[in-house]
Amino acid sequence: MSDPITPTWSRPTGPWASGTVTGVPPIEPPPTEQPPGPGPDPEQRRRRQMLLFGGIAGGIVAIGLTIILIVALASDGDAFSSKAQAPTDVRPPLAQMCPAPTTIPGDPAPAPSAPVPPASGERTVDEEAGISYKKYGAPWEPWTTIWRAGTLEVPYKVGQHFVTEQYSGGTYHASILSAAVPAAENDAVTLNLECVGRQVAADVRAEYYPQPNTIEQLRDGLTTLGGRPAYLSEFRLHFQSPGLQATAERSAVAVIDVGKPTAAVLYLSIPNTHAQFEPVIAEVLASVRPL
Repeated sequence: MSDPITPTWSRPTGPWASGTVTGVPPIEPPPTEQPPGPGPDPEQRRRRQMLLFGGIAGGIVAIGLTIILIVALASDGDAFSSKAQAPTDVRPPLAQMCPAPTTIPGDPAPAPSAPVPPASGERTVDEEAGISYKKYGAPWEPWTTIWRAGTLEVPYKVGQHFVTEQYSGGTYHASILSAAVPAAENDAVTLNLECVGRQVAADVRAEYYPQPNTIEQLRDGLTTLGGRPAYLSEFRLHFQSPGLQATAERSAVAVIDVGKPTAAVLYLSIPNTHAQFEPVIAEVLASVRPL
């Protein structure tokens, strides 16, 4: 059996007992807190800041270069050399081709020698163009469509016509047609009448008839129609087209200054298969009156 442990000491009994305490480790004072060590070196801190700022600046430069590259590729390499576009010219084609004269022409349209007599008989009235002219019975019929032919696209809306033949290209017509065509800027009423007239007549020859064709000029120049200044071109065109019996046509193009930004256009055509109607051209021109 083991020996019993004998206590090293025992407190005497009684409320006032006391004595030396043995066998208990001495109480050590709490460790003294060490003061903080010295901070990082100022030079080292500055280098770290420079590295940080350099990284941020490099990132910004990289982003900027990326954006420039994207813009350059999207604009076909011309991102910074493009120039402002010139304003679009919104003037009518004839006003662009024939600006109003800045001086009085040396050879103005002649004035009528006597007052124009009032119109009589049946009339075709073109309110938009601002003119009226002689109207005929059968075989002539009212024009009931809008025909925009040629580069100038003169919109013929009023007049008379009849079909002279059917052929592989469609129908061929004799015609008395009128239209209003913008020929001046904004609200200006001064027209370069000779220039406008020549442009319209050239468009008629180039776009209304088979090509190539030859021209026999019968009349060309400034005149008056119904007491108004006008440009008149009369001609006979010669041509050939497969299946077409007509090989020539007597035509007239009149451009009339009616005191508006638009000029009145009168177009007359009689093919040589119906030459008996050629006098209609002179009659209609003589019958023109402004509204």
